[in-house]
Amino acid sequence: MILECDLTTTQAVGSDVGAASGKTEHNKNILEIHNLSLSFGGVTALRDVSFRVPEQGITTVIGPNGAGKTSMFNCISGFYQPQQGSIHYQGKPLTGVKPPARAALGLARTFQNIALFRGMTVLDNIKLGAHVHMKSGLLASLAYFGPARREEMAVRREVERHIIDFLEIDHIRRQPVASLPYGLQKRVELARALAMRPKVLMLDEPVAGMNREEKEDMARFILDIREEWDVTILMVEHDMAMVMDISDHIAVLNFGQVIAEGLPADVQNNAEVIEAYLGTRDMDSLRHKLNPESEVA
Repeated sequence: MILECDLTTTQAVGSDVGAASGKTEHNKNILEIHNLSLSFGGVTALRDVSFRVPEQGITTVIGPNGAGKTSMFNCISGFYQPQQGSIHYQGKPLTGVKPPARAALGLARTFQNIALFRGMTVLDNIKLGAHVHMKSGLLASLAYFGPARREEMAVRREVERHIIDFLEIDHIRRQPVASLPYGLQKRVELARALAMRPKVLMLDEPVAGMNREEKEDMARFILDIREEWDVTILMVEHDMAMVMDISDHIAVLNFGQVIAEGLPADVQNNAEVIEAYLGTRDMDSLRHKLNPESEVA
């Protein structure tokens, strides 16, 4: 019921990258979710969900398992069609916009379970992300001649010079994905999402299953993407130490409803959030969850 909080392995993230996070609210919202409701038969996944995603910040959605976080991501991506409510991206509704078109508009994502082509190389997997922006038709691409070939080579140069170097994976670019350890596969999936040239990068549990060093690297990459690429980050994550260290804005889901939204410090001290996570309003217990080395009276 309670989210995994492997905080002992991520406390170093706070000392290394926590200071780089702005921790300030932004005025302009690039993404707005209004009164979203989603049901599967008699099961309600989302109930009247509303929250905002400030531009060029890191917004994290947290909540106990089964709270509706991934369902909300799937609604934003266009994989699920909510029965009620709307999603506005850059001030315009996404109603009726198909998933490939949403990707072309700048909404890119990674998945909770790695969704890579395991038999393909790292480079080929990453290049697939850029195909949403390619103009060559099917026949020209199959012929691999003239404009199609030039476009393909330009994509490869962009991927190799910017994304692969940025994520420090040049040494594995020709390896098949299936041969890589889990942490590097997560990094390749992030690279593929960056190849889509996103304006909003949605990360579904980006450090799940990683060791301490891998978590620190991923936290650093996320902060650098926000700062150097001017990309807005929308993240679902269980690792509360990382969430509190790098997030500018947090929304909390519980049983498909938003129970809190705001700055990390405000959310951390919200009584409803404490009750959702611990089944109690014991503030000291929540602080101990967030910092296991602290003393609880």
